[in-house]
Amino acid sequence: MGIEVGGLFGLLILIANVYAIVKIIQSTASTGTKVLWIVLILLLPLLGLILWFLLGPKAP
Repeated sequence: MGIEVGGLFGLLILIANVYAIVKIIQSTASTGTKVLWIVLILLLPLLGLILWFLLGPKAP
């Protein structure tokens, strides 16, 4: 079909990272914390996403 598993997996990671960044921006965390989480997700997409999901700021 022309769609590779790696390409589809990469697209899913991209969508999840955009979702995480939007949630980080909407959170009530301090600006410094938000910047650190966004930088982590941008530099380490998969690991940063997993860490954010486990340790990131939670909704009130």
